[in-house]
Amino acid sequence: MKPVLSHTLRGAGHDAAAARRPDPLDFLAIDAQLTGEERAIADTVRRYAATELVPHVGEWYEKGTIDRAIAPGLGRLGLLGMHLHGYGCAGTSAVAYGLACRELEAVDSGLRSFVSVQGSLAMFAIHRWGSEDQKAAWLPRMAAGEAIGCFGLTEADAGSDPASMRTTARRAGADWVLNGAKMWITNGGFADVAVVWAGTEDGIRGFVVPTTVPGFAAHPVRHKLSLRASVTSELVFDEVRLPAEAELPAADGLRGPLSCLNEARYGVLWGVVGAARECFKEALDYTTVRQQFGRPLASFQLSQRKLADLLIAVTTANLVALQIGRLKDTVGVHPAQISFGKLANVRSALEVARTARGMLGAAGITLEHTVMRHLANLESVVTYEGTEEMHILTLGKHITGFSAFR
Repeated sequence: MKPVLSHTLRGAGHDAAAARRPDPLDFLAIDAQLTGEERAIADTVRRYAATELVPHVGEWYEKGTIDRAIAPGLGRLGLLGMHLHGYGCAGTSAVAYGLACRELEAVDSGLRSFVSVQGSLAMFAIHRWGSEDQKAAWLPRMAAGEAIGCFGLTEADAGSDPASMRTTARRAGADWVLNGAKMWITNGGFADVAVVWAGTEDGIRGFVVPTTVPGFAAHPVRHKLSLRASVTSELVFDEVRLPAEAELPAADGLRGPLSCLNEARYGVLWGVVGAARECFKEALDYTTVRQQFGRPLASFQLSQRKLADLLIAVTTANLVALQIGRLKDTVGVHPAQISFGKLANVRSALEVARTARGMLGAAGITLEHTVMRHLANLESVVTYEGTEEMHILTLGKHITGFSAFR
């Protein structure tokens, strides 16, 4: 007997699928897997970024700065510390936070870095490891964008090996006295508060340091060729005296700062999907319009090969980000899984940006287009929050049981 119903259903399914031509920027309909709230957040951030941030980002990049005045607007949207609960924070899902990072980094990595450092480093450190007084004093103001935070862990000679830091905090009666320096500190030049990690006689401890205290100084890092729409500073502490209550009471050893880095890395693995998507979009748009030899560049086989590769890379990175986000929101995510996402997605985004830059030819090196700016930014992103080598060794240790770090 001929399976008429089965044949009919197959035909109907085929026709319906044909009618739904996949969107190149969301080829596997990944956004259809989002909740209504998650889609609304992504759409809101994308619209806000298009009107309030995109018109200025080229100028910020060219001048090597970012306008602190963006903070209250981001605060009103609920993006600062958005994945934290209480104290004026939005308390969204991890996926929603990741989507916001994706849409911000589609504009520029510096914008996502601003939000990541504020929420996933400075605010998270206070929220997770701070006292109730510290939380009440800082988190509501930081969530509203009224106070800016930075995170002082990295030093000029202590990057991948934070345990070798030279910044110290010593007891002086009931107080602490902080000495040393931190390097490559995002938001440092205009921060109101710095979360600073220092070595003490009892091990590494964290401190909440108002940037107005005597002995604190922030010096801009100049001549950057990457991440220029961002404020990067060296922080210097010269006999900075802090009261006992400045110490983060629950943070003990490297567990404190490393937990913050995992939060920031999570934002990175989502953010670079936005940068890659924007580069792919620009390459597709440009090659569809630009003509050579009497036909659009996109009509040539080599261009289509590159565009297909970009499509796969962007889509795969988006899938990786969503899966890690769902794990974070449900059963929990292991630090090695965060390393997997950061390593894989930044690597893919860099390749997408490099290929897209080439597809735009000479036009690709100007600020009239986004690809070179994203490419330059991603050269910083591949280094910060753990270099590629450190994430490779993290995965190697996890799958073999052997540590190759030392």
